[in-house]
Amino acid sequence: MPARKGSGEWRGDLTKGAGTLGTESGALKALPYSFASRFESGKGTNPEELLAAAHAACYSMALSAGLSGAGYKVNSVQTEDSVHIERQGEGFAITLIEVRCEASVDGIDEAAFQKVAEETKKGCPVSKALSSTKMVLTAKLKK
Repeated sequence: MPARKGSGEWRGDLTKGAGTLGTESGALKALPYSFASRFESGKGTNPEELLAAAHAACYSMALSAGLSGAGYKVNSVQTEDSVHIERQGEGFAITLIEVRCEASVDGIDEAAFQKVAEETKKGCPVSKALSSTKMVLTAKLKK
């Protein structure tokens, strides 16, 4: 299995500097980020936004695999993550990841869906990488 690569460069000091980030595939290329885009409401992206997207994508795919592997027909899985960063002491820490998922699945009851959703929260590869951070899941089955 291949290793996936991303890159980041920062120029200048923390608050007045600026950087760019990208991915090996070129899907993200030279995207700007700054102190303001990360810790305030400035323009540009930030690592937490990318982490949220990466986990949401992984979770959606893993939940679909878990549900279909259990014999259910999966129509769609939509996930949105909110990654919270806070000042802690002299630095910053990611303190919470809120995962909101909505799925359309044929032939499943609420209890079975919630069981697979919780198992996926613990078992998807990105969830495992983020296991030291509190993760709260709200999973909804579309009717």
